[in-house]
Amino acid sequence: MIDYHNPDAPIGVEEIPYELSLAVKPEAATTIGLLANGFPDSVEFLNAVGDAIQALFPGITLRAYNKGNATIPAGDKLLQEITGECSGVIAAYGH
Repeated sequence: MIDYHNPDAPIGVEEIPYELSLAVKPEAATTIGLLANGFPDSVEFLNAVGDAIQALFPGITLRAYNKGNATIPAGDKLLQEITGECSGVIAAYGH
């Protein structure tokens, strides 16, 4: 007889579904922020994401941001800038 061991640990925190979204309408002006966290290739990755978004929604305006240091949270000034200029934001990291 063979016994199989599942190496997955039990989940220590309650799973909460992600419910944030942004409805993008082709006729409405929408600005989306692309926030890189400073890891290598995070900017390049978000550039590719931005290209894919604009291929699907040519009317969308994209704004690129880079917090520059993956070890710290985005500062208040950067967050206020993004909030003031964008309807939504995509945050990503690279490696």
